[in-house]
Amino acid sequence: MSAPTVTPSYAPPRRGTELLLTIFAVLIAVLAYAAVGLAVDGRLPSGTLGYGLGLGTLFLLGHLAVRRFAPHADPLILPAVALLNGLGLVMIRRLDFQASERAQQLGKAIPRGEAPRQLIWTAVGILALIVVLGVVRDHTRLQRYTYTCAAVGLALLLLPALPVLGQTINGARLWIRVGPFTLQPSEVAKLLLIIFFAGYLVAKRDVLSLASKRVMGLDLPRARDLGPVLLAWAASLSVLIRGKDLGSSLLFFAIFVVMLYIATERTSWLLIGFGLFVGGSFTAYFLFAHVQRRVDTWLDPFADPDSAGFQLVQSLFGFGTGGLTGTGLGEGSPGVVPFASTDFIMAAIGEELGLVGVMAVLLLFGLVVERGLRAALSCRDSFGKLLAAGLSFSLALQVFVIVGGVTGLIPLTGVTLPWLSYGGSSIVANWALVALLLRVSDAARRPAPAPVTPEIAREALASAQTQVVRRPGS
Repeated sequence: MSAPTVTPSYAPPRRGTELLLTIFAVLIAVLAYAAVGLAVDGRLPSGTLGYGLGLGTLFLLGHLAVRRFAPHADPLILPAVALLNGLGLVMIRRLDFQASERAQQLGKAIPRGEAPRQLIWTAVGILALIVVLGVVRDHTRLQRYTYTCAAVGLALLLLPALPVLGQTINGARLWIRVGPFTLQPSEVAKLLLIIFFAGYLVAKRDVLSLASKRVMGLDLPRARDLGPVLLAWAASLSVLIRGKDLGSSLLFFAIFVVMLYIATERTSWLLIGFGLFVGGSFTAYFLFAHVQRRVDTWLDPFADPDSAGFQLVQSLFGFGTGGLTGTGLGEGSPGVVPFASTDFIMAAIGEELGLVGVMAVLLLFGLVVERGLRAALSCRDSFGKLLAAGLSFSLALQVFVIVGGVTGLIPLTGVTLPWLSYGGSSIVANWALVALLLRVSDAARRPAPAPVTPEIAREALASAQTQVVRRPGS
């Protein structure tokens, strides 16, 4: 791979900076939690202290794990993710308050809050971060398991299709039920397939870079080399057909095409991937009713504002109500939007924190993506470059897909917003993603061993000979 390599300045690890920023992220989350309680009940929530201590303990453990296992990793990634996770917990708690109020007004039983369960899943996510950092001490070792990751990832994608294990929720068959838990295997499959893509493209990039002919300034690949991208395209369509999941289908195919472009530096691969995406989209629109409904609702949500377009219409109303600075935490009605804590949590943020809050959240995501891409550029091995780039792009694409959907920019896809949306599988998998990014960043920022010059070699040889001569009894 001939991608440029950024030579980092090898300063001592700034773990103090990371710790201070992490504490600052926890303080912001605790203050936001208190603000919600003051707005709803006129007093501080009874669990504010416990919430702050619990969140602070979890992120402190994450910081200590990074300091122990990846001391040279980028000091900005963990605090940014901690702040996103904390704000997500606050917004979910806000939606819990509104759900309780509505249940009391209707005389129904108060539903179980989602925020406590999300805090538990956050603890599991931090545990996943620690385990991945502790087990994967060298990211290059993952390359040995390229095809194993592919097999396990594809198996996880197929699990929801099983008749007993699979569960259909809101029209999409993406979940499996294990005892009392409902899990989404595609979140873990995404990480495994990115590892597979990175290992496969490192091994095959020379072949995939070959051009058959040049047309209009583009070097087109050979016809026999189109197999991998066609296979990825077919696999993404199968996810769309079997699971009725437009978001995961788009995500998997786009990640592979972008990683293929990064590995080969051939723009033609992007154009071929875009052409296949457009062709597959048109085919899916005319063949599958659920895709057609999604697109028609996107084109005109006000055509059926009380049924098919209700979610999107209420989301747009929420953004409009929030305006520039928002109604304030606890002062809006974000729970009007169905599934506000999962697919539409950005609409809740837009209503109560306004455009300022939305842009702040997007900047935090942009910071994590930028630091991940910086790690990719600085990494010395091709596998690490592709792995970090694939993980960063998957995060960026996931944010674009969900934010674009709730704002009406693109059709709704049902993808969760990392660390903000409610969902155990999503938050655990994304904390594991952070661990892999930190591992590559640590390798990229770690000081390289000093080169052995002829002078150093002669001095070492002379020193060794002197020791042999002076050894007693020689």
